[in-house]
Amino acid sequence: MTPEEQDIHRKLRALDHAKAIRNVSKTCRYFGISRTTFYEWRRAYEEKGEPGLINRSPGPSYGNVPHLYPDEVYEKILYLRKTYHMGPQRIAWYLERYHKIRISSGAAPRTLVRHGLNRLPRNQKRKP
Repeated sequence: MTPEEQDIHRKLRALDHAKAIRNVSKTCRYFGISRTTFYEWRRAYEEKGEPGLINRSPGPSYGNVPHLYPDEVYEKILYLRKTYHMGPQRIAWYLERYHKIRISSGAAPRTLVRHGLNRLPRNQKRKP
């Protein structure tokens, strides 16, 4: 039995038990769940049937998260790093000042790490 089938089976047992004894409090005590959880299961089962009882992660799935910035912004971040060896903070300042592009404080470092450019060259001198 797959984990999804186990989830469905356990939740259906709780819903059937409550229907049989007609007491939600006793059912919840017996199965060790809160009444809020029970009512969420019941609502999901009424709306979607058995597929509604499968556990899912509370956040958005990673495939559905929209990109925060257009691809041109990421290209500019990478260009500034490769050409002028700017750090993440300086890249953010540069984009805001000269291109009127505001990015979050973590966007530049995350982009650089994602593309393997998180370390500056060793022979690069520090800029004043």
